[in-house]
Amino acid sequence: MTSRKQALRGSMVNPKRVQRNDWQLWVLLLPALVYFFVFCYLPMYGIQIAFRDYKAVFGITGSKWVGLKNFTDFFSAYYFTRLLSNTFLLNIFGLLWSFPIPIILAILLNQLEHPRFKKLVQTSIYIPHFISTVVMAGMLYLFLSPTNGIFNKFIEMFGGAPIYFMAEPSWFRTLFIGSDIWQHAGWSTILYIATLTGIDPELYEAATVDGATKRQKIWHIDLPHLIPIAVMMLILSCGSLLVSNTDKALLMKTAANSAKSDIIGVYVYEMGLGRAQFSYTAAIGLFTNVINFITIMAVNFISKKLGETSLF
Repeated sequence: MTSRKQALRGSMVNPKRVQRNDWQLWVLLLPALVYFFVFCYLPMYGIQIAFRDYKAVFGITGSKWVGLKNFTDFFSAYYFTRLLSNTFLLNIFGLLWSFPIPIILAILLNQLEHPRFKKLVQTSIYIPHFISTVVMAGMLYLFLSPTNGIFNKFIEMFGGAPIYFMAEPSWFRTLFIGSDIWQHAGWSTILYIATLTGIDPELYEAATVDGATKRQKIWHIDLPHLIPIAVMMLILSCGSLLVSNTDKALLMKTAANSAKSDIIGVYVYEMGLGRAQFSYTAAIGLFTNVINFITIMAVNFISKKLGETSLF
């Protein structure tokens, strides 16, 4: 009995000894911990300005406490319903259209048998990801110009009238989501391609021996391996249903398409930096973050109950 206890004690790992032996790893980890502490946790101290009438001359704690006034002002604002619906619809449509495309692309790339052609295709669809938001917006204005745009030239070629795409509210979401898919879908395939690469080749060999077609291999081998990572990415995406690419929306916004391009991010930019209403915009930011947090927790809970796949 005593020898068994001694053996168990000998097999147990001493946390202090591990920390001493692996101190180099902790040193490597330190910059990342400092980064998150300084840029993610310390700024949370400023959340309280959402409940104050913040004045820079008085500082955060010296500004008057107003409670939920900034929140009620936003909820009762004339543009509240419009901002909330535009932001939510832009993101939900973007999620529905853009989420499955990287999965489809990854499956198709995995079926390519010529390595050189496969690398060429991968490089071609990765490149747009590195185009800056400003350049992307400039390309949209250039290609969709009603006078010299290539798309309107094709429309005129077939006898149609030129369309001022950037001034049409009905085209804003289509252009925003479509350009996002073209720019980032290829880059988003990396995670799925890595998952497919890690599949045991013997599974494909066994399926071939059993006479399975490519479609059957995709359905019974590829998709079951992709579903867990796809569900995790979906949960993360659902946590940003009220957060859009503000830079891009701001660059694409015109006076004519504001009925659809007015989203929460653009409104916060205009009110916060344009009119210096820092407490008001801080309240809006806190509201959207709380909604996003509730959404990701709810989707994670549902996913865990239905498919036993979750982030935590």
